[in-house]
Order: sequence, then structure tokens, then C-alpha cells
Amino acid sequence: MKADRVEVSRDEKGKRWLIRIQVGEEVIRRSCTEPKNADQDTLRRAATKTAQDEGYTVDPPSIVFS
Repeated sequence: MKADRVEVSRDEKGKRWLIRIQVGEEVIRRSCTEPKNADQDTLRRAATKTAQDEGYTVDPPSIVFS
């Protein structure tokens, strides 16, 4: 199943990256331990792998950073 939206943001309070996977009205939030200075390609790979681990596919260029 394809994810409708995947968003990566920095949770400064928790000092981690947050990956948010949305499929319909369902939202899955997972943290990522990539370093604070990780580049977008690294974060895209992490978000894609996280989505796959949850059973979803995602088009890496469509991942949103906020």
C-alpha cells in the first residue's frame, strides 16, 4: 500500500528526527536517530525504510521536510 504523505521534521524537544507517515486518516509517527546535521538524502532513505518497515511504499522525491 502506498503512503499518502511522508513528512520529516526535527523534534528539538526530543532531539530526534520525527517521521510522520499518513495513509488516509491513519497517521504513524516514528522517531529516527540520524544526527542533527543529517542531509536530506540520508533522511529520505531513513523515511523510506521506516515506511517500508510499516508495510507502506513511498516515492522518495515526494517526502516533505518541515
